[in-house]
Amino acid sequence: MNQSTGKSELVEAARLVALDPGLGAEQADQSRGPVRTLAATFVAMFCVVGIALWGLPFYYDFMVQQFGWTRGQVTSGNALGKLLIGPAFGFIAGWVVDRFGPRRLLIAGVLMAGAAVVGLGSISTLPWLYFFYSLNALAFVCGGPLPCQVLISREFQGSRGKAMGLAYLGIGFGGAAAPWISTVLVRNFGWQTALRVLGAAIILIALPFSLTVKEPPRREVIRPRNTSSDVWRAFKTLPFALLIVGSMCSIAAVSGTQQNLKLFLSLDRHYAQAEAARIISLVLVFSIVGRLLMGWLADRISKKLVMLLIYLIVAAGIPFLFLGKGPTAVAAAAALFGIGLGGDYMILPLMTAEIFGIEILGRLMGVILTAGGVAEAVSPWLIGRLRDSTGSYVDGCLFLIGLAMVGAVAALLLPVDRRTA
Repeated sequence: MNQSTGKSELVEAARLVALDPGLGAEQADQSRGPVRTLAATFVAMFCVVGIALWGLPFYYDFMVQQFGWTRGQVTSGNALGKLLIGPAFGFIAGWVVDRFGPRRLLIAGVLMAGAAVVGLGSISTLPWLYFFYSLNALAFVCGGPLPCQVLISREFQGSRGKAMGLAYLGIGFGGAAAPWISTVLVRNFGWQTALRVLGAAIILIALPFSLTVKEPPRREVIRPRNTSSDVWRAFKTLPFALLIVGSMCSIAAVSGTQQNLKLFLSLDRHYAQAEAARIISLVLVFSIVGRLLMGWLADRISKKLVMLLIYLIVAAGIPFLFLGKGPTAVAAAAALFGIGLGGDYMILPLMTAEIFGIEILGRLMGVILTAGGVAEAVSPWLIGRLRDSTGSYVDGCLFLIGLAMVGAVAALLLPVDRRTA
């Protein structure tokens, strides 16, 4: 498909309505599908991932100070939730998406994310931390990357990379806004009320968009058929194993860094809350640049090369975040790491669709994201435990760099597309 055809998908709704005011209601409604899909996935990523996932580590140091919990304990909520929920529901969610479509899961995920964040604003014991983090993990499975990736992949063809990049901007904007919004709310109302306000905002903002989106057509499916054998064949291939290993390692490196960054800046480097918020926000602001840049590149060069570049950028940014001296060095590292973080999750569905097609994408991504969720859960907890036992983040930093490099090697070994798989 040529470049002009790809670009037209992003503006088709507005163009058709403007050129033909008499367009039939059904055709006009169908033409707005890409716009609704982009809006709903952007807002879902903003709320369910940007705020309910990346925004929560901002509150870890408050829990340490108020409840006397260790770094390992405050990060264990995310770990336990992901380990319990991801393996149990990840593949089921992928099957539901392929069988019934992603819209229902998206709506459920938004509601659960809001409820989980409100609940975390009311906790005082570790069991409740584990309960609401488990609910938040289920919200991520149902309302996070999985349904959004499938919505985008089915709605767009030639401009799939750009559309995915635009939708994933929601994570960057949500993650960048969360520290500043939280700083203001905490200063005026306390950290627990701040969480309740954020949880209510997730539902009020994201639910209306999720309700208006419609199931997109399965453009690459010529006729209904049983695709179970295709899925099992994909599971047995080396490229699928490499995708899992590469994504697990890189996601572990990203989450281990991001989930511990506020603890490191606030409790180890003694940054003021506003200064820590600035660094964390800088990471997420540059993740926006990363998503735009990597989405643009993915439509022009080999997606394998884009994935390799992303994983190398992640590996390069980590040491300067933890070992850099002075605010300028830390800020530069935050920007570099943010670019890598921005492309990390976005490139996975693009590479998977490139190798295996989109007809079975939901089930494949269900497994890949489940495996990634395990890595995303264990890594922050492990880095927190290493800090508790050694009194420093140096060992954890070296471990994270090693993980990122293993991910880069896995990406290097991937085929270019399905013809060479």
